[in-house]
Amino acid sequence: MEELSADVVVVGFGVAGACAAIEAARDGAEVVLLDRFEGGGASRLSGGIVYAGGGTVVQRAAGVEDSVEDMYAYLRMEAGDAVSPETLRRFCERSPAMIEWLEQQGVPFDSSLCPYKTSYPSDRHYLYYSGSEAAGGYRDVARPAPRGHRVHGRGSSGGVLFAALAAAVHDSGVRVLGQTRAEELLTGEDGRVRGVACETLAGASRRARGAHRHLGDLAAKPGIYLPALSRRLHARAERIEREHARPLRVLARRGVVLAAGGFVANRAMLREHAPAHRHGLPLGTRGDDGSGLRLGTSVGGVAAKLDRVSAWRFLTPPSAFLGGLLVDERGARIGDESRYGAALGAAMIAEHGGRGWLLIDSRLRREARRQLRAQAVWFQRMQARHLLRRRSVSAPTLAGVAELAGVDPAGLESTVRAHRSAPPGRDPAGKPAEFVHPLRTPPYSLLDVSVRPSVAYPCPMLTLGGLVVDERSGAVLDADRVPVPGLYAAGRSAAGVCSNSYVSGLSLADCVFSGRRAGKRLAMRDGGRRAHE
Repeated sequence: MEELSADVVVVGFGVAGACAAIEAARDGAEVVLLDRFEGGGASRLSGGIVYAGGGTVVQRAAGVEDSVEDMYAYLRMEAGDAVSPETLRRFCERSPAMIEWLEQQGVPFDSSLCPYKTSYPSDRHYLYYSGSEAAGGYRDVARPAPRGHRVHGRGSSGGVLFAALAAAVHDSGVRVLGQTRAEELLTGEDGRVRGVACETLAGASRRARGAHRHLGDLAAKPGIYLPALSRRLHARAERIEREHARPLRVLARRGVVLAAGGFVANRAMLREHAPAHRHGLPLGTRGDDGSGLRLGTSVGGVAAKLDRVSAWRFLTPPSAFLGGLLVDERGARIGDESRYGAALGAAMIAEHGGRGWLLIDSRLRREARRQLRAQAVWFQRMQARHLLRRRSVSAPTLAGVAELAGVDPAGLESTVRAHRSAPPGRDPAGKPAEFVHPLRTPPYSLLDVSVRPSVAYPCPMLTLGGLVVDERSGAVLDADRVPVPGLYAAGRSAAGVCSNSYVSGLSLADCVFSGRRAGKRLAMRDGGRRAHE
């Protein structure tokens, strides 16, 4: 069996793995980075949003005032007990430097501020409110500021983010072994993780490697929008692995970093840990199969927050939809429509059986159609038009539209009556005044935003839990909260800042934060006693 060795071995070449490899290599460690496919993972498929604040260079260029205290106060409400207050504060304090570090790696940002509320800005805007910062109940606790830093690039810009980090990885002298699947962690008699047993296509024919690469790319995208197709393509890639892969041992003199993503592509694990989330669109690649968790727990590591899944039911764009009322089948209000889409999705799934309808009037409908071209990128435009055309019923009266949609007419009329009778600019659910609309212009429409399988109007989901780690070093912990020697985890293979509640950009920011933490710690020749900087 062929054998390689390095100081540090990183499993998974997404943003977390790339950041771990860069930091370890630039601190002098010899690094080998493994990936089952060619790298990128869910990071490359993402919108390329990095959540950052506290006065970043991008915020300052846009004329935005923000502070670490306001960022921390807001994230305390979102993160809950996902990490300790000390770790969350450290995350916030280092946020401005994180953006500068990413820029040093070649990641491009832009200070064009989005002037309207949206789930993802158009190609004209790259700084926006990516969470619930300006929603009712939040702005009273922390001064809101736009913290969604979209990497500069057309369309979904996660590919631009990954390409820059991949170039930095290669420039740092890291050895990347693509088409190499981590199968087992190697341990010594003392229990220390000493390396990774793999299966690799490195010695396979050019034809086999080319076919595997092509199938992996197609399974990731467009396969992300067609899960059944993705599974079929992945099965063919697995067949190539079985027929052509050969064993390889990669030894690690200092340790191994698991950065292999989450488990959203593993339907058995979803059924076990988050059964209510079976109808979402898996936001990730076929590599997000829980392999990082499996490897970590096989040597004594423990996992947490595996029931936490982020389900996105965004109402915007167009921003006019924020003036509507989101109701359940009883006609009762689900919540403040200006809240982040994952918060609305979580409420719909946990409390309303995944059912929901957005009530708008003819004035909002006209405004929504007018806004689509200016506010939406192509996939948002497609989804909004499908919603307006295919998942919409209209009638001259509230009772009539409720009957058509299967919503309780009396409940809907009661909800609208309470909304109309509130003092001007006030809303029973706490929605900010700028988003409140009286809903008095018939005909009325109910748009079906329920969570159900749909290619044209999907509900993207990603898993948030992972291996429990020491929050100063990233070392994987066992059931007694003792580090597993030689093993670290980062990104969605680890529990982290976003493991309770997700807002756009928080996972990528946590990937950078936790990846750099693990890489720097493993690069230390003194065994990691020096405090992480």
